[in-house]
This record gives sequence, C-alpha cells and structure tokens, in this order.
Amino acid sequence: MSSSIPLKFAFLFSLSLAGAASFTTTAAAPFRFSRKHRTKSSYSLSPSTRPKATVSDLLSLLGPPQQAESVNSQVARDLWSCFRFLVPYNQTPTTRRSLSYKTSLPSRRSEKAVDELILSPPAPVLELARLAVDSGADPGAIHRALDPTIIPVPDVEGSNEDRCELTRTPYGRQFIDEGLNSYLEFLFEMIVERGPSVGLNVSLSRYDFFHGHLFLAKESGRLGILFHAKEYPAYDKEIFPCNMGYCQVGSNVAYDNSMNLRNILWLAPLPSNSTKAWLAPGVLVVLDASPEGIIYQDLIPEYVNIARTLYEEDFGEVVVDVNYLNVGAEVPKFQLFIC
Repeated sequence: MSSSIPLKFAFLFSLSLAGAASFTTTAAAPFRFSRKHRTKSSYSLSPSTRPKATVSDLLSLLGPPQQAESVNSQVARDLWSCFRFLVPYNQTPTTRRSLSYKTSLPSRRSEKAVDELILSPPAPVLELARLAVDSGADPGAIHRALDPTIIPVPDVEGSNEDRCELTRTPYGRQFIDEGLNSYLEFLFEMIVERGPSVGLNVSLSRYDFFHGHLFLAKESGRLGILFHAKEYPAYDKEIFPCNMGYCQVGSNVAYDNSMNLRNILWLAPLPSNSTKAWLAPGVLVVLDASPEGIIYQDLIPEYVNIARTLYEEDFGEVVVDVNYLNVGAEVPKFQLFIC
C-alpha cells in the first residue's frame, strides 16, 4: 500500500469474470434480488408526462456538454435535483483546465486539494481511465492491470462465525500500481468524511459501507464505480421486514431516510477517443433515491425499491468488485481487496 494513506482497511478486488467461482448462497450474498422488468403501469407518472429517465441520461448529464444537452430538458432538471455532489461539479467547458498528471496523493490535503483529486486524479488513475476508452471498453484491459498475486479474504468483523460471505470469491487481488490502490482507499474514506454534508452518515463496516462495483460505461467506455452503502440494515418487523441471511445477523444499521442516499457514483475524467484531450472532469456524487424523485420512480426496480438499489450492470460492463474490509481486531485495520 502507498504510504500516502494510512493502512487501516484491507482492499480486495473481486473479478467479475464469466465462469469465475462465486458464492451465490442467498443467505450469504450481498443484498440483491432477481432482476425483473417493471411494467409501464407500475411507474409513478410525472405530472408533466416527461419521458422515462434512463441510466444513460444520468451518465450523459455528468459527461461533456454535448452529451448533457442531448438529455430531455425535463428529465435533466429532475435528475439534477437528485444529485448530491460531494465535490463541486462544473459543467462549463470553458472553465475546465487541462487535467494535470499528478504522481501521488499528498499526505496532507486541504478541502480544495481533495476537490482537485476528484476532478483531476493522479496519473495512474488518468492512465487507467484512458486505457478504458482506448481499449474500446474492454474489461480485459483492466484485468491485466491487476497484480496476479492472490490474497485470501480473512475473517471480517466476525463474519466467519456468522457464516457470512461478503465477497463473490474467497480471494482477491490488488492493482499492480500502488497509486491506484491508494486512490481507491481515498475514495472510500472521502465518502465517509464528506457524506454527512449531504445527509449521508455511513461507517466503514461489513454491515454498512464496504464495497463498490467498477464498471465501464455503456457507449462512452468511461471508468466508474457504483458504491453501495447501508448494505445490511437491521431486521425490523415494522419498518424493514427483510431477512437478508447470515450477513445481516448482528447489524446495527438502522433503516431510515439515509437509505435514500445509499448509491454513490464516482466517475473518472473522460478522455477523448480521438485526441489527447479530456472531455469531462471526475465526479463524486450521491444519488438521491427519495420516493418523490425521478431516480426512485424511473431507475429503481420496483421489486427492490425498499432497498433503494441501483444496479451496477445498468451503468455498463461490470469489471471487478472493489472491497474495503475491516480485517483488524481491537483496533480497526482495513485492507483493499479486488474480487
């Protein structure tokens, strides 16, 4: 791990490869339900009878101005009302500066420096973002950037005793470039630190916030991560009567209005596929899925609306799962795993 971020969590990447071994026991897997198609009649219709929003619309709004302008104006307004930015976002192309190739994360960071690390990440992140586009959104290009060393997933906060399997595989890997690993750790810690500013209070724990899904966006190939917080809320027969199996046992995560904010989106800067120019800066935004909003109405599947879950495969090709796990004992110690 890079020395720029104190090693507290274990970071593991779970490879989402076709045919890869995975744990699919319903009682142990992260909270998700079988995919179904919602019928048109089950949507809450907007008074303006606007077109139905799509994830493509959402990504376009956070992309270059030309893409953003292609989104229906009413849909765009409704989606913007659901964005809770953790770093200020500027859509005006004339104010964007060329992205700099910083080499590492500074050990001491001001608020402005943190903003810059999202808008213009260090060189290893920019290189991976360009690789994603230049490869034609080939997941294999990202997989080849991983260190082949296999890292067994250890017991996480007593999960073994509860027969809880948090990751798709019992092992993981990390990126060859330590700068990439450090940046992913930084993203998790940033979300925890800045979340309260938009009403999202999360903790780095196996019941709450520990994973995200790295994807290559449909059409553009843009590199992104859809994070999920509030993964295992405590069972409550009145407000959350959902039995989620072994991994829910012992949860102290309350089911409340913060569930509306459990989907967090990071997008890397978007490079041009024909020049060395950068078309859009990086983004870190909480997606508000409150029932009165367009994200809940149009993008959250009806069968999982109680959990407010956006699905990563709707955003693009899922490449790996990114896990930041507490593998410590009395003193929390975290490590990055890519599975």
